[in-house]
Amino acid sequence: MTTPVLFLHGWAMRGDLFADVARRLGPDFDCHMPDMPGHGAAADQAGGLDACADLAAAWMSRLDRPIVVGWSMGAAIAWRLIERLGTSGMRGLVTLDMSPRMLPDQGWTQGLIARDADAIRATAARIVPGWQRMARSIAQSMFAEGSQPVPTRTEIADFLCGQDPGNLVSVWADLVEADARQGIAAIEVPYLVCAGAQSGLYPRSTAQWLVEAAPDATLALIEQAGHSPHLEQPEAFCDAICRFVAAKGLASSLTRTQIQPAQKAPIP
Repeated sequence: MTTPVLFLHGWAMRGDLFADVARRLGPDFDCHMPDMPGHGAAADQAGGLDACADLAAAWMSRLDRPIVVGWSMGAAIAWRLIERLGTSGMRGLVTLDMSPRMLPDQGWTQGLIARDADAIRATAARIVPGWQRMARSIAQSMFAEGSQPVPTRTEIADFLCGQDPGNLVSVWADLVEADARQGIAAIEVPYLVCAGAQSGLYPRSTAQWLVEAAPDATLALIEQAGHSPHLEQPEAFCDAICRFVAAKGLASSLTRTQIQPAQKAPIP
């Protein structure tokens, strides 16, 4: 009996960046990784966070209470779904390196690192005219220094440069203004909060805040990874998911033959 998993990708990315993770998880997991509106194969569809949540909700309705795995923007989509529908349609939640409120202020230090709210908001106006330069900067900021992600930084940059940035602006604008903090306490399923120990986008304290705010949350801090643990340390990330599923009883059986990773994700 397989456990359904719905992967929700990050901003400007695409679903098949989870393909290697799906392969490593093996036959115990039934993995789905759709492209969100404005992205990848769905680039011609009107974007925006609500449109992404609509598509994710449609996928959830086809699956038997999947584990929802949201990376960056994908986490924001999952939180938006929970605001709308609660957690009855999912059996577990995993988020990767995302803050429920990207904009920092005097009372909130868990947003984007070293950026003030005005600078973050101003990014939207630079996306289209400065996309080629921005795309290459994104490809560098996604990963920890010294990590060897697959795809490589160059491959990610080339993919990003080939995207139409006009499709991405509306989603970015929604992400910047989103605030999911109050909804975290309403997450009524087991929750794995995953982050790269060397993330250049969010402080470690963001993941800890989520763990403390949610009723049943566990922390997986992936060493030697930045904003994209599944691309930098895929075996450690898969190991964290399998241990989470087993510990929380989210599957009736788990027969994956695990290759012991060089660095396991520490889950208390």
